This record gives sequence, structure tokens and C-alpha cells, in this order.
Amino acid sequence: MALFGSTPRTVRLEGSRVDLEARRAPWSLWADGFGRLAIRSLQIIVVLLIAAALIVGTQQITVVTIPVVIALILASAFAPVMGWMRRHGVPSLLATIVTLLTIVVLLGLVGWLLVWAVRNQWDELYGQAEEGVQQVIAWIGTLPFEIDQAQIDEWIASATDFVTSAQFGSGALAGVSAVANFITGFVLLVVVLFFFLKDGPQLWEFLLRPFRGAHYARARRIGDKTVTTLGSYIRGTAAVAFVDAVGIGIGLVILQVPLALPLAVLVFLLAFIPIVGATLAGILAALVALVSNGLVNALFVVGIVVLVNQLEGNFLQPVLMGRTLKLHAFVVLIALTIGTVLGGVLGAVLAVPITAVAWGIAQVWDGEDTPARWARQKRAEEVA
Repeated sequence: MALFGSTPRTVRLEGSRVDLEARRAPWSLWADGFGRLAIRSLQIIVVLLIAAALIVGTQQITVVTIPVVIALILASAFAPVMGWMRRHGVPSLLATIVTLLTIVVLLGLVGWLLVWAVRNQWDELYGQAEEGVQQVIAWIGTLPFEIDQAQIDEWIASATDFVTSAQFGSGALAGVSAVANFITGFVLLVVVLFFFLKDGPQLWEFLLRPFRGAHYARARRIGDKTVTTLGSYIRGTAAVAFVDAVGIGIGLVILQVPLALPLAVLVFLLAFIPIVGATLAGILAALVALVSNGLVNALFVVGIVVLVNQLEGNFLQPVLMGRTLKLHAFVVLIALTIGTVLGGVLGAVLAVPITAVAWGIAQVWDGEDTPARWARQKRAEEVA
């Protein structure tokens, strides 16, 4: 009988089918499409909760986080200077002191110039800008279609409340506690900046000790990309802001617009807020020109602002920043909105470089020129 035969029988299984069955997840409520969607949703919720906890925690200790972030940006901006001095035999401590003093002097000069330029003329600047707004409102009233004056007054009141609120930044200077926090933050900024300049690479290597192999190489790429992106941003933005301020300032002087120097200083400072800053500076300059010199002069001011902004967008930024901060305008606007909501003016200033760093990290996640899988550009045959 074959059942009790001595000859063994050979059973042949198809390898592909066996492998497929082995890899297939056991059926359950979590294994179908809806179950996988539920798992992904739970994962997203957990990630969002962690991110929200980090943001809330960061906002509670801004006296520490903000100086550290600013120190990292400044250290990244002056990293080439430190590298040049070290390559030419300058001792590390001396190079750090020279660079730190240079940064403090530059920041002090900018602050002094702003206070000096605006202190004696702020009331006049504010008054003329407000008068310009009133003239614009009066002109709107002459339009053939009707606009509700109550709605306009409500918009003006809302804008005034926002500008004078702590969220916009003016509240940061109110009260003894705020002044103490500012002094504490500035001292911490100088101290942290000193150590970042002197021992930045060693500090990063210390943080990378737990990593090995490919994870260590990835962490090194992330550190290098962060320093490169932040440094390129602050150097490029400062150069662009200086050119904008000089160009618009010369135009205002030629057109004999009053308060040309304070307006030029405001142009320089607001240029650190991409897209929105240049627009605000141009509107303010046009309003002052409208009140002082009339409509034609204000239109010339608008033309100068548009010309300088076009020069900046089409020539200066591509040359000075290259592709380091190649972000779409839509992404920049979203980042600005989120940064302003979370951190006010300072959040608007830091939002774009932080977003650029995040995108830069994605671009070197799997190699020097190999982005993360989700960030890779798809080929035409892959899409098809």
C-alpha cells in the first residue's frame, strides 16, 4: 500500500507563493485598509501631541531657547571667519574673542543707529503715517461704490490693538520683569555664543557619541547642513537688507521725503522678515511721502520700492544665497504665519531659517546628495 510504502514522497512548493503568504499580515480588524488608516491616524495624533508639548515647553522657557537659537544663527554666520583665522594660525581663544567682540559691536551699532534715528523723530513719523492712512481712507470714501465706515474703523482698531499688543512685541519692553528677562537673555546669548564659536564642533561631537555607523554619518551631515544653511541665511539676508536700505534711502533723499534715515533703518530691520517686511516698509515710506509731498511723490516712492524689491528678488538673493534657501513663496508665507502666531515678530524672523534648515536636513538625510525617500523628485517613468 502506498500509505505504508518505504519510498519517501517529495512535496514541491512554489517559492514565490510561500514567500507571499509568509509576508502577508494575519487578518484582523487592524490589517485591512481601514485598520491601517486608523493606525496611521493614531501615529499622527501622537506626533502632533509631542510637537505641541515641545512648542508649549519651548514657549515657557523662551528666556533660554531664544538666546540659544540666536547664538546658533550668529555662530553659523561667522563660522567662515573663525575657520579662516584658525587656518592662519590664530589661537582659538583669541579668534573667539575677536569674533565675539565684532558681533557685539555690530549689534550695538545697529541698536544705537535705530534708537538715534527714531528717538527724536518717532512722533513725527507716527503722526505722518497716521495722517497718510486717514488720507487713504478719505480717498476710499470718494470711490463710486460704498464702503461701510464702521467696518473700516473696526479694521483700524483691530490693527492698532495688534500693533500695540504684547503679541506684536511692544509688550516685551514693558515692566521691570521684561527688562530683567531681556538683560538675562542677552547675557546668556553672549555666553552661549562664546562657547559656540570656540567649541562648537567639539560640542556637536559630544552630542553625537551615542550614534554609530550610518546614524553617526547622518547626524554629521545634519550638523553641517544646519550650520551652512543658517550661515548663508544671515549673511545673505544682512547683505540684501543693507542694499535695500541704501537703495530706498537714496531714493527717499532724492525725492526729499522727510525722515529718510529712520525709514531706511526700518527698511533694513524689516528686510529680515521675508516678503512681508519689504511690503510694510514700502507702505510706511509711501504714506509719509503722501502726507509730506503729495500723491505724485508717493507714487515715485512706490516705484522705487518696487524696483529695489525686484532687484533683490531677481538678482541679489539668487547670487548671495544661491539655492541654500530655495523655498517656494507659499511655504515662506505659511512659515511666516505660523511663526508670527507662535512667537510674534521674533517668530516671524526665525520661522523662515528654521523651515529652510528642516528642508535642508531632508535633502541630506540619506547622503550628501541623496534626499530622504519622500523628498526625492520622481522620474517621469516612475510617475507613469
